[in-house]
Amino acid sequence: MTKVAIVTGAGQGIGEGIAHRLAAAGFAIAVADINAETAAKVAGDLRGEGHEAEAFVLDVADRDAVFTLVQKAVDQFGELGAYINNAGVAFIDSFVDSDPADVERLLDVNLKGTYWGIQAAAEQFKKQGHGGRIVNAASLAGYEASALQSAYSASKFAIRGLTQSAAKELAADKITVNAYNPGIVRTKMRDAIDKKTATIKGKTIPEQQADCLTEIAIGREATPADVAEVVAWFVSDAAGYVTGQSLQVDGGMRFH
Repeated sequence: MTKVAIVTGAGQGIGEGIAHRLAAAGFAIAVADINAETAAKVAGDLRGEGHEAEAFVLDVADRDAVFTLVQKAVDQFGELGAYINNAGVAFIDSFVDSDPADVERLLDVNLKGTYWGIQAAAEQFKKQGHGGRIVNAASLAGYEASALQSAYSASKFAIRGLTQSAAKELAADKITVNAYNPGIVRTKMRDAIDKKTATIKGKTIPEQQADCLTEIAIGREATPADVAEVVAWFVSDAAGYVTGQSLQVDGGMRFH
């Protein structure tokens, strides 16, 4: 029976990298994204490479839509094998100037969206009766909070907590729950972060990026593929004894 991996926010960036890596590992891929155009492109690219894939439009902040997506993916592909809570948003602003609408939307997507994804995936895994894998997107900013990213940092600290709590509750059902914590990954989201941060700090974008690079022990930014390898390990048989963990993928920016 084909197993499907649902990857939220898979229309670009890290999510797209995860989709390609898990397809290579043998999963059918449900490419879930709020952007119908990018989701369709990624799903088309995967099919062009010989993989099973389908695009689904999803706003992870909508709990009912998350549960419906799981059912649709299972109906189409056969069985849920992994659920990757990758979708997320970010904004850069000072703590006191952060727009309430931006804060609410970020928490709806990053925190509540992850919560709903864990719930929906766990319900399906329990129905199937033989375990499963849930992997959540946290962040280096969830280990050490970032200036100008108060809401984002708060959401990522919270996701680490959700990961631990869910892991404890779901272990008896052979469901593992882990998180990956990227540092600086070159994506469109990161481009926007660098642009706004540089403006606030009175730097050029190249200066902002160069300053960040000095913090990375390995000496380069991450690629989506770097992060995808960690996710692929979490959903593999090799990681069957690992749950409740948050693994940093930051090239040595912070050590804990």
